[in-house]
Amino acid sequence: MNPNDPLPIDEALPRLLDALRAHGQAVLQAPPGAGKTTRVPLAMLEAGLVAGRILMLEPRRLAARTSAERMAETLGEPVGQTVGYRVRGEAKVSRATRIEVVTEGILTRMIQSDPGLDGIGALIFDEFHERSLNADLGLALALEIRGALRDDLMILVMSATLDAAPVAALMGDAPLITSEGRAFAVETRWLARPLPPRARLEPEMAALIVQALEECPEGGLLAFLPGEGEIRRVEAALAGRLPPDCTVRPLFGNMPFADQRAALAPQASGRKIVLATAIAETSLTLPDIRVVVDGGRSRRARFDPNSGMSRLVTERVTKAEAEQRRGRAGRVAPGTCYRLWTKGEEGGMAAFPPAEIEAADLTPLVLELALWGSAEGLAFLTPPNPGVMAEAQALLASLGALHQGRITDHGRALAALPLHPRLGHMLQMAGGGPDAATLAAVLAERDPVRGAPPDLNLRLAAIANPRGFEENHPFAVDRGVVERIKAEAKRLKRGEARSAFSPGQLAALAYPDRVALRRKGDAPRFILSGGKGAVMEAGTPLAGHRLMIATDLDGDAREARIRQAAPITEAELRALFGPQIAWVDVCDWSRREGKVIARRQERFGALVLDDRVWPDAPAEAVARAAFDGLRLLGVPWTPAAARLRARVVLCREEGSDLPDLTDAALMDSADWLLPYLSGLKTEGQLRALDLTEALRALIGWDGMQLLDRLTPSHFTTPLDRRIPIDYDGEAPGIALRLQEMFGVTQHPTVGPKSLPLRVTLLSPGGSPLQTTMDLPGFWTNTYDDVRKDMRGRYPRHPWPDDPRVADPTLRAKPRGT
Repeated sequence: MNPNDPLPIDEALPRLLDALRAHGQAVLQAPPGAGKTTRVPLAMLEAGLVAGRILMLEPRRLAARTSAERMAETLGEPVGQTVGYRVRGEAKVSRATRIEVVTEGILTRMIQSDPGLDGIGALIFDEFHERSLNADLGLALALEIRGALRDDLMILVMSATLDAAPVAALMGDAPLITSEGRAFAVETRWLARPLPPRARLEPEMAALIVQALEECPEGGLLAFLPGEGEIRRVEAALAGRLPPDCTVRPLFGNMPFADQRAALAPQASGRKIVLATAIAETSLTLPDIRVVVDGGRSRRARFDPNSGMSRLVTERVTKAEAEQRRGRAGRVAPGTCYRLWTKGEEGGMAAFPPAEIEAADLTPLVLELALWGSAEGLAFLTPPNPGVMAEAQALLASLGALHQGRITDHGRALAALPLHPRLGHMLQMAGGGPDAATLAAVLAERDPVRGAPPDLNLRLAAIANPRGFEENHPFAVDRGVVERIKAEAKRLKRGEARSAFSPGQLAALAYPDRVALRRKGDAPRFILSGGKGAVMEAGTPLAGHRLMIATDLDGDAREARIRQAAPITEAELRALFGPQIAWVDVCDWSRREGKVIARRQERFGALVLDDRVWPDAPAEAVARAAFDGLRLLGVPWTPAAARLRARVVLCREEGSDLPDLTDAALMDSADWLLPYLSGLKTEGQLRALDLTEALRALIGWDGMQLLDRLTPSHFTTPLDRRIPIDYDGEAPGIALRLQEMFGVTQHPTVGPKSLPLRVTLLSPGGSPLQTTMDLPGFWTNTYDDVRKDMRGRYPRHPWPDDPRVADPTLRAKPRGT
């Protein structure tokens, strides 16, 4: 395709340039293949809109290189003149460069080193719909710079599938320009039935590619796969099954640029089959593609709490991604798209992929924000989760990168490294030598020896000598991963001096919260210094170690399985974290033993390295631990304490301001009960505790006077006996022998409101005979029936004809009378 051929974006360029000229900001929405990536920067340059350089951000290195080359070709120049690029580890720019294409992380570094962006007149955020963390941060910083320092800074956001209206609103209602684009018709073909649950992706994709080549005899074929491993396996599965004129070209991010260029270049003869990752979804031109085979999977960065960093995970594609992939078949001519799923399965697909800020590790973002100075006022399209931000701040504080929320000199050094702060901290503390650089690269990459035991030292041995490792171990080494690790280690290395730290110590520098101490018992179960539990498969060589660093765990929230670890000795741990290892006096309630445990423990985080009895623990500490036990056991309500509480409840219902004696209120603070817990250490002692005196002290003298006046604790009988009044019912109540109430002709009441008592009259044997709130009525209407039933059963007790005039008594007649 001639670089000067008309493209769909051309019709929208005048409107876009006018908007930028008038407002200095705009959002451009254009479908894949419209030509926005290569046309827009050149049009802005030609129109003279920008005094300085135009900086265009691309989410991938390959897209940055190829788009720069395409624009340079349009101008008839080599890359590095008017148009250049800058990616990690490589730059082609000169003093003449006016358009510089960079990857997104480079913009963040440029802003942090020069907030005024001296010499830069415009920022273009290309493919913003991918919503990478760096793009979101870059736009937020750019908008703040424009608002505070550079009102002349031009900002353009370009997107293919994103709902662009929210972006325009974020930018202060910037003009929204839409290009309809132009694409040839693409026929979509789905599977007739779903794949079996255990079907493997690679053989199914290989079969579908062969089918597509047979049914579509013209043009190249682009197959989408999640990653390099799947690409290599599909390539192997296609061997011997393709027509002789077919050439297979892999395309993924970590392959040499020359090989990437070969995958993108037109095929001189025969048919080209490109096996690509999501790198081929946008920004790249593959001019001879007429057929797309979509495997329906994509690999994206997700925060993995098990490794403590972002990892690549394989997920189902979204509808937006599937549509972008489909459009690749209709760039130059009508095409066909084969999908490795049924049409009915599309209903369960998400509409758009989540923004990286919603799912990624936010530790690098928090570090960048601390370096910037403040996150307040920054405009994020999707605000970061406050809880995740707080966790990231805690981690950075533990690494010494933050102090009281502010960045330290060490934090500034970590921000300058192209590494996760964990690994950057390890590299810095180890002096940047080859050992630390290699381990950093190993921990940032996928496992080079899958299926091997979890010992990290095995991985380091495989990196150092892959062939020798395979000769001595029954595990295959992934040579591609090994080469990437070596290349990354070479780039990270800051010096030649070998590290004084062991691999376990280096890993502990990166993961101070993952030091694992084996628990007592036969099973290899561990407690991590961060407080979580972990377990290792029994029989593995590391399982017998007392201490190790867990660098990778599975997702079990209760007790994670250790998938990768490095052993460390206690001496090595003390040499590394000596100032953080301290003796702690512990006086706690042991739920398991049901008593107060007082110990003196030497701790590193949640790990107990030494444990001794604390015989002279202060009485208050023991009492507070006993109170914690009482919280677990529940308030021991004796009858007397329960009656006191019931009186208080009744008074509070009447409007008094007496203390709240509910269980929740009493257990909220220990101070009221501590003096009464002295010497109590066991569950049995706590369950036998009578709270009455403690509650009376809590109520206070004035409160008790009010309580005694409004709700007396006792009723005095005609025999001057004090009967406790039960207030824990619909009405206050007493229970006493029927004979003790002889002579009472008015129903008893209580308190200033003369509340009638609920009187339960008992037989001489203590059984209830009648409960009444009208004693005179009982004497008149019911007593005779009770007398007839009871005097035969209790003949020695008085049962007078008229109880209203009889004397109260608790005595029985002498025997024989």
